[in-house]
Amino acid sequence: MRDYPQHDAVGLAALIRDRHIGAHEALDAAIARAEACGEINALSAKYYDMARVAVRAGPPPGPFAGVPFLLKDLHATCQGMVTSNGSRFMVDNLAAHDSELVARYRRGGLVMFGKTNTPEFGLTVTTEPKAFGATRNPWNRAYSAGGSSGGAAAAVAAGIVPAAHATDGGGSIRIPASCCGLVGLKPTRARNPAGPDRGEGWAGMSHEHVVSRSVRDSAALLDLTAGPDLGAPYFPERPRRPFLSEVGEDAGRLRIGLLRRTPAGETLHPECLQAVQDTAVLLTALGHHIEDTTPAALPEAYMGAFRTAIAGAVRAAIDMHARRMDKPPVREQFEHVTWMFHDMGGRLSAGQYAEAVLTIHRAGRQVAGWFAGFDLLLMPTLPDPPAKLGVFDMDSPVEEAYAQAIARLTSFTNPFNASGSPAITLPMHWSAAGLPVGVQLAAPYGEEAILLRVAAQLEAAKPWAHRRPPD
Repeated sequence: MRDYPQHDAVGLAALIRDRHIGAHEALDAAIARAEACGEINALSAKYYDMARVAVRAGPPPGPFAGVPFLLKDLHATCQGMVTSNGSRFMVDNLAAHDSELVARYRRGGLVMFGKTNTPEFGLTVTTEPKAFGATRNPWNRAYSAGGSSGGAAAAVAAGIVPAAHATDGGGSIRIPASCCGLVGLKPTRARNPAGPDRGEGWAGMSHEHVVSRSVRDSAALLDLTAGPDLGAPYFPERPRRPFLSEVGEDAGRLRIGLLRRTPAGETLHPECLQAVQDTAVLLTALGHHIEDTTPAALPEAYMGAFRTAIAGAVRAAIDMHARRMDKPPVREQFEHVTWMFHDMGGRLSAGQYAEAVLTIHRAGRQVAGWFAGFDLLLMPTLPDPPAKLGVFDMDSPVEEAYAQAIARLTSFTNPFNASGSPAITLPMHWSAAGLPVGVQLAAPYGEEAILLRVAAQLEAAKPWAHRRPPD
């Protein structure tokens, strides 16, 4: 399968379904590609033999039967695979069951053959964990693939798989998708299931889906997985029709708000500004009305509340694993930022955590107000192009400078985690240095359909499938 990397997941599934190729050929091609691209370090764990056994048994006859797939090494538990969360402390965390999302992937016929690299507990915007080493950007290996789904994005960009599982608690689907030239849809809060082990992540800010090469893959995979699982604490209204049917549909004439600065009023890197302005021109040519908007910045207390929610989650995850495995956590087993959150989580009171959640909810309501008078918002995904490896260091002793750098980089992604609104990044621009620069569209709560329609319009008007990183 010399042309294996040219196919998206929907196309590859059709080839397998129509018996032009076998599922074993697709898996062999994916494994061969993974081994050939080993230098980018996208995979943290390989389960090739497990996948080959599944293919010999015959994958379930779902819409993606036989399509190779990778799981991020965070949250997604798959029976027989380790979920280390990128941490040396959890490398023995072998899953006894599938999460509901993984079960839906399995029923859909996806063949899972490995885990992708992630920073420790998904806590930063690059993927350089001490446990597994740095993931390199396939477009330029001196640069970061982004985070925290950096391994997933690097694997898709390099052609190892057409789409891969990813998670997003402050931009972790959209940041690496932007850095690696991919489509990255963060769906509406609770659109995909979090159970059975969790009701929500990071006080409802963490969402799961995929990074992909095509808009239709992101839509079709959301059709596969969307909907509440048993006992879900909350869930959005069901879509009016399948998400895949929105791809190629007329979006009408939409009113789109354009952000040329961060919500805090900071200026953008010229490449990022150029990317969003060029996209605005293209959307105007497609019949939409573009209007500048300057939404009010989130309250100063929001980032503190965000860190409080993370601290509580990190403390709980570490302590629960420590009890389960009967081994106390030791400072030397963790990176500095992780241990800082662990300590912080231990010092917080229940009242402080509850107050933080209220602050996050207030911020989310404010973000929902940004859409007043607009169908969509348009902005760069990131205020700056991809960073070099080593810029964002989780062992940095200068915590305030590190936190400020993270806050700037996530200024366009993080607000939509607070509001639960869907947002998608698209590879609309490449810098003079040859690095991808993503543009983000965000929609009101529950409106993935309109995002997918406009994303498909842009994909058709300015295709990106032909762009491939150098081997």
